Amino acid sequence: MKILHTSDWHIGKRLMGRERLSEQAAALDEIAGICEAEGVELVLVAGDVFDTYLPGAEAEELFFSEIRKMAGEKRAVLLISGNHDDGVRLSASAPLSEELGIYIVGNSRKPLPLHSSRPVRPVSSGAGWAVFENERGERAFVNTLPYPNEARFKEEKSDLPFAERMKKWIDEGEAGNAEHLPSVFLSHIFVAGGVTSESEREIDLGGARAVPPDVLPPSDYIALGHLHKRQHMGRGNCWYSGSLLRYSFDEAGGEKGVKVFDLTERGVENLHDVFLKSGKQLVRLEADSPAAAEELLDRWQDAYAELKLHLASPLTSAESASLAAHPNLVSLIAEVSASESLAFESRKGLSDAELFSEFYRSQYGGEPPEELKTLFLSVLRETEG
Repeated sequence: MKILHTSDWHIGKRLMGRERLSEQAAALDEIAGICEAEGVELVLVAGDVFDTYLPGAEAEELFFSEIRKMAGEKRAVLLISGNHDDGVRLSASAPLSEELGIYIVGNSRKPLPLHSSRPVRPVSSGAGWAVFENERGERAFVNTLPYPNEARFKEEKSDLPFAERMKKWIDEGEAGNAEHLPSVFLSHIFVAGGVTSESEREIDLGGARAVPPDVLPPSDYIALGHLHKRQHMGRGNCWYSGSLLRYSFDEAGGEKGVKVFDLTERGVENLHDVFLKSGKQLVRLEADSPAAAEELLDRWQDAYAELKLHLASPLTSAESASLAAHPNLVSLIAEVSASESLAFESRKGLSDAELFSEFYRSQYGGEPPEELKTLFLSVLRETEG
């Protein structure tokens, strides 16, 4: 059975206020095209479909449109909720989506319906697991574990360490593979040792919710979501597919894509990455003058840029406005280095104007503009008054 693994779409997520729905739509369209080109039969989405519990109407509309394209006329799509998703809200459409071959596992790990007549469909299912079958009669067992905690699963709070609770939930799903079929474990978790990025929030709570690799099941393929950098974990075919787009500047230059593989009686075969072309590049730029910075921004006008400026004096209003006119400038970090130190060991006896000038020189290495000094003194007088 041909399977595609993707995760962390974060539909509706912005980059420092920049709307990215059009980029997300293009990337999801591209995944639907990969499904067609690669002959994918089962799509696995490992959580964080949306960026917030209450996504906007445009984000939800985009999700419904794109997930339908991925399912097409023959494929099945199996989707679990992540920590950014409201599992109850996400799975509310399940009674309708299942007719289209789209199966959503939210907070409840109840069995999937088995009435579908589509070419790829679940033929048996239990709490947290399902067996999918294609037209050729090939079967794949999938153990599903959405972002886990007792509250989400409507269980009483346990005093067991998190790793032991994880093992219990995983083992409950694994028990469904009585036929020892080729298997996949699909989950949205933080495996200890994984490399995080700046776009992930409170990912492991100080390590308390990190899952030790030895707790993971002996599946032929482990399809993970949660970490935004594509990476291999531990031994065997255990992968984070990575996020849909570059969502933070520490991901600048990194490739985004999906994992595609065949799951056969011999295990995983023909495992490969298919990289996405959609979505803007993120770049980190450095310059030592506003003019040099603008040249760099012009060169990277099709990318989102984080710019670090090394300056000897603060930007003027005109320079700031000129830089801000570049729509690709997302983040500006201006570092002003002082070339002089204070000339006086004691400031006693200095006037307010002299104190201000000395402070300005210590910070910016030059004399303050006269109008700035006048403004400061005027504000100081009003405050004193």
